[in-house]
Amino acid sequence: MAPEAIRVLIVDDQPIVRKGIRALLAEVEGIQVVGEAADGQEAVTQTAALQPDVILMDLVMPHVDGIEAIRQITERQEEARILVLTSFAGDDKVFPAIKAGALGYLLKDSEPSDLLRAIRQVDRGEPALEPRIARKVIEEMQRPSKRPPTPDPLTDREVEVLRLVAKGLSNPDIAGRLSVTEATVRSHVSNILSKLHLANRVQATLYALHEGLVSLQNSLRSDKEDLN
Repeated sequence: MAPEAIRVLIVDDQPIVRKGIRALLAEVEGIQVVGEAADGQEAVTQTAALQPDVILMDLVMPHVDGIEAIRQITERQEEARILVLTSFAGDDKVFPAIKAGALGYLLKDSEPSDLLRAIRQVDRGEPALEPRIARKVIEEMQRPSKRPPTPDPLTDREVEVLRLVAKGLSNPDIAGRLSVTEATVRSHVSNILSKLHLANRVQATLYALHEGLVSLQNSLRSDKEDLN
C-alpha cells in the first residue's frame, strides 16, 4: 500500500505565489495541497479545519502576520509542523519565527527541489533550515549565552539522542541506531525539550550546535544526503 500523501496548507497573501506553489506541488507524487490561506488569521482557521500535515507559512501578511499565526497555531496544536517560506532573512523574522515554533525556514529564492525536500523533512518532524539561515542563527547563538544552566541536567542517553536529533535523524532512525523502541525515543525527546525549555526539534538542534554537541556541517548532512 502506498503511503498517504503529505497534506499541505499554503499560506501567502499573494495569489500568484499560492497558485505557483500549488502548481508545483500538483506535479509531485506523495504531496497534496488541501487548502490555501491569504493571511495569518485564515491560516489559524484553516489549520484547525483541515489538520494539514505541513503548513507553508509566509511571514509578512496583512491582518495577522506569519509569526503571530505560528504562535497561535502551535499554542493550540503543539504537533503542528510549520515550514516558513518567505523572502525575508532578517534577524527580526528568523529568530521570532523559530521561537514561535517553526520547524523549518526556507527563502523564496530557493530551488523547487529544496522546497520539496524541506516539506518532506518537516513532515517527518525533522528540522529544515536553509544553510544560509542556519549559519545566521548559529552565529547569533555562538555569542555568550545568557541561558541559565538547567537545574535538571540531561542524562548521558538524552545527550546521545540530542546529538542524533541535531544530525537530522528521525525517531525511527534514532531507534534503529540505538536499538530501542520509537516510544523510548519519543520519551527521550520529550524529556530533552522539557528540561531545556525548548519548543521543538529545530530549537533542540540549535541548542546542540550552540553547546558544541554537533557541528554545523553534521547538522546539515542529512540535507545533502537527501539530494543524492
